[in-house]
Amino acid sequence: MAKQCEVTGKKTQIGGRYSNRTRATQFNPCGKVRRSPNLQKKRIFVPELGKTVTIKVSTKGLRTIAKNGAHATLKQAGLI
Repeated sequence: MAKQCEVTGKKTQIGGRYSNRTRATQFNPCGKVRRSPNLQKKRIFVPELGKTVTIKVSTKGLRTIAKNGAHATLKQAGLI
């Protein structure tokens, strides 16, 4: 399964690891680096359905669930 948040859709990004001064001299000793999102595996209880749902969600997705509610957020994401 991909390293992707099921609520927000965040996934891994690929970027550089060297400073602007190193870039100015056209020398790249470090290469590319893969940055993964902060994913957590959580069981969330949905009171409207009366059951728990297990999802892989980023910490920003957890804040979205806390703000908008579990049922509304999961329904908008298409998980229930």
